[in-house]
Amino acid sequence: MDKKIPEKVVSRLTLYHSIVSEYIEKQKETITSPQIAKLLNIDDSQVRKDFKLLNNAGRCRVGYDTKEIKETIETLLRFDKNKDAFIIGAGNLGLALAKYPNFNSYGLNILALFDNDPLKVDMQIADKKIFHLTKLPDLAHRLNVEIAVLTVPKQYAQTVADFLVASNIKYIWNFTPCILETPKNVKVWNESLMASFLQFAFKEIE
Repeated sequence: MDKKIPEKVVSRLTLYHSIVSEYIEKQKETITSPQIAKLLNIDDSQVRKDFKLLNNAGRCRVGYDTKEIKETIETLLRFDKNKDAFIIGAGNLGLALAKYPNFNSYGLNILALFDNDPLKVDMQIADKKIFHLTKLPDLAHRLNVEIAVLTVPKQYAQTVADFLVASNIKYIWNFTPCILETPKNVKVWNESLMASFLQFAFKEIE
């Protein structure tokens, strides 16, 4: 992105994208900020403030053009720039992510999976091959892949992360419950499913 956008705004923009995509599928040409706000249970002034980033002013009493909003969000968040990645760990979560059909729509192209279980090596999952972990450095170099989605068991997370760093992986999407230690030039995004649930439970469940 050319300009720094706060993570909370990026998160809302991705939700807006999902909503307008559904509207387009239903052949609805416009959407209003109150409609979006109601679906997300936020104030419509927040939606209008976020949409100022998109340079989409909307039309009084008519709303925003759904196709224009969708395309502008995709350009701003660089959905149109394909990003190749590997999944590390062919357990239940890794396999589920490999089968997820919508990554390509957001510019993420999963090329292959890696595991050290000989019973899984050479299997095909959703047209993606599972390689032994030792094959990763060569394939990362040859295919110029810098992104890894880490889904290994907790006890192996740091060891595998060290291996990824040594293999010139620059970005790690971390689905393990571990806080990884990596060099400053390696970016880690922690995706903690349990932390998300606890936040939900604390805020919503009495």
